[in-house]
Amino acid sequence: MKRNPYCGPLEQLAHDQGLDFYPVEFEVVPPSFMMEVAVYGFPVRMPHWSFGVRYIYQLVQHRMGHSKIFEVVFPGNPGRAYLANTNTIQENALVIAHVLGHADFSKNNLLFQRAQEQAGYHVVEQAAAHALHIENAASAHGQKRVETVLDAALALEQHIDDNQTLSRPPYPVHAAVEDPPPAEGFRKRFASLPGEALRKVSGHEHVHAPVPPYPEYDLLWFIAHYAPEMEDWERDIFLAVREESFYFYPVFSCQIMNEGWASYWHARLLREARFLPNDHYIDALRAHSDVVRPFAGEHEIALQINPYHLGFVLWDRLVEDRGLDKARRIMREEDDSSFVHNYLDEELAAELGLFSYSAKRCGEIKVNDADINAIREQILSPRYHFGAPRIGVAQLRTDGTLDLKHDAIADGRGLDTEYARKVLEYVHCVWRRPVEMHTLDERNRETVIKVGIKSH
Repeated sequence: MKRNPYCGPLEQLAHDQGLDFYPVEFEVVPPSFMMEVAVYGFPVRMPHWSFGVRYIYQLVQHRMGHSKIFEVVFPGNPGRAYLANTNTIQENALVIAHVLGHADFSKNNLLFQRAQEQAGYHVVEQAAAHALHIENAASAHGQKRVETVLDAALALEQHIDDNQTLSRPPYPVHAAVEDPPPAEGFRKRFASLPGEALRKVSGHEHVHAPVPPYPEYDLLWFIAHYAPEMEDWERDIFLAVREESFYFYPVFSCQIMNEGWASYWHARLLREARFLPNDHYIDALRAHSDVVRPFAGEHEIALQINPYHLGFVLWDRLVEDRGLDKARRIMREEDDSSFVHNYLDEELAAELGLFSYSAKRCGEIKVNDADINAIREQILSPRYHFGAPRIGVAQLRTDGTLDLKHDAIADGRGLDTEYARKVLEYVHCVWRRPVEMHTLDERNRETVIKVGIKSH
């Protein structure tokens, strides 16, 4: 690419302002490529029909004026950033500054650090390797069989457990058995008889641990390791999807913080960039206003927040009130959940015009109130657990039935049973044994969805 004349000076200014980031490789690409990357998640990714559906949605949104993609960023060492070739030089000055804010965030935030240490710092190349592996599997085993496995894996792509590590061992085969209390009197003399100590150890060796030993929420991992008849190439696909989900987890969990931090720093860097001509600075400032405006288009009210806007306002206030060192510590240690709970107060919510609302199935919207706790929950609930319901493996029955349980209390909602059944049908295709899930339906009534169970 022809290097933007402001790239080098902005990078130096960012370092001078205290930003700490890995090198970033910038590439200018057509908007169509930008949209594909935004939808697929990577420049090259495993092929699947669901990405085509997402592409059509993004294309419609773009043509209706609801979205414009200025850049797509991939954390790593080095980081990767794709800029649209339809951006003006002034817009790209803002975009470069914005990317440097992202790069600082992803290098220093603990969630991002953990994900990159486990999933690797070259995830773009790893995703391309996964795609090639799947193409080879399709050649060896047939496109239809591979697509069936991808249907199941991608239907469960949000169902990882971020409390676990990417590389985790299988469950222990034997359960830990606590030693009995010390024997006294006659029992002590009896235990010392020949053969008794041996019998005690032998008994311990035959106590098998249940599978799973506790509710297991990492469904991709569990199916990859415990599906009764899965072939190795199928397990590899599940684990590849899981690895990519681990990479995306901090992106999802820190969106408000990350986009706000990048927006704060692009505004601050542009303000300090004495090398920008006045007209270029003004044009870049207009682009900044487009990025951090609270509402889409010309709307004066919205039912979804703009994470750029909310994050920018929160960081701007935090730096002003508590100083940059404190703000950097918050950036390093927190995610969106703690960030919004700790720093979005009633005064700021009122200033931003935030409110909570409820939506009926018929499409009717009811504004509830401006209670700060309700507002926080409305902002954060779609971000909990990738926005997916929390479903765990309750037990693996002796006949191979996979018994799942939806934690409806934690989710605060029931499930669309028709949609849930479709997902279980995908799972059944790779589990190859009956699958059951205990949940609540749309009206919060207890129900059990069963797939693969023969009726008598």
